[in-house]
Amino acid sequence: MTFRVTLKPAERQFDVARDEPILAAAIRQGIGLPYGCRDGACGSCKSQMLEGRVLHGAHQSKALSQAEEEAGFILTCCATPQTDCVVQARSVPGAGDYPILKMPTRVLAIERLAPDVALLRLQLPANQSFQFHAGQYLEFILRDGARRSYSMATSPGRLGTPPTVTLHLRHMPGGLFTDHVFGAMKEKDILRVEGPFGSFYLREGSDKPIVLLASGTGFAPIKAMIERMQDAGITRPTALYWGCRSRADLYLHGWAEQAAAQMPNLRYVPVLSEPRAEDAWAGRVGFVHAAVMADLPDLSGHQVYACGAPVMVDAAQRDFVERCGLPPDEFYADAFTSEADKHGPA
Repeated sequence: MTFRVTLKPAERQFDVARDEPILAAAIRQGIGLPYGCRDGACGSCKSQMLEGRVLHGAHQSKALSQAEEEAGFILTCCATPQTDCVVQARSVPGAGDYPILKMPTRVLAIERLAPDVALLRLQLPANQSFQFHAGQYLEFILRDGARRSYSMATSPGRLGTPPTVTLHLRHMPGGLFTDHVFGAMKEKDILRVEGPFGSFYLREGSDKPIVLLASGTGFAPIKAMIERMQDAGITRPTALYWGCRSRADLYLHGWAEQAAAQMPNLRYVPVLSEPRAEDAWAGRVGFVHAAVMADLPDLSGHQVYACGAPVMVDAAQRDFVERCGLPPDEFYADAFTSEADKHGPA
């Protein structure tokens, strides 16, 4: 049995199997909907049910509260239709442009960028045309079927020959995948991945000034966006704010400085929340989103792309909209939700 889902205001329609989440069906059929984690943890896919009935799978209350659910909001990533439905959801042009592929990849290199950050370089199959938007992510498919998601830090125009992507991984002690990466993984290992996923990428049809906001390894997709801007000749005024705890956590500080030197339209502002005495840090200190508000108190004419810890992304979205006049639909985000976030108490 299938149900018909109608999207407003786009007037798109697609069929969803009885036990299939709305988002999964949309992705399968190339329909562009906003989403992030696909696990009911981030809230990026929150939409409003206008007609019909759904059942929700496990999800986090911070992503969809009881009050929001009672008011008719749903998470398309874990909502399965029980009737035909009409859903009000923001359309994401280009989100369904490229096919999602499962493919083997070969580990070309593992490079330590910081004590707890590794750059993983993966060779893609030469016989498959893997296409994606700068900012999207891959999922590793582990032997037990579990999945782990990581943003690609490479622009699609820089895959090279053979095609290669890089990822930035932070070690989470006790983590099923990162313990392996920082321990037993070696060059030439074969890893199975699927992608591309995500609706976090540059909206190139706009001419608005851009704020790129990253914390920690949330810098990975931001780096890919900057490379895309270089490759496409995008010269919109852009400010890059990268927040970390200490100087060592700015693991590609030199790369960001060089990009800003090469791009007259790019301004780079690193911000440390807990600089150490040995850092001898003379730069900005505090919360990275607060630095943005201090420099740009009026964001009404900007677009913001934020990636990193959920607490940073949530604070930035709230404060930029409420205090700086940012239009809510000009805030694009990818919150790095951990497995604890995804599978903790609903």
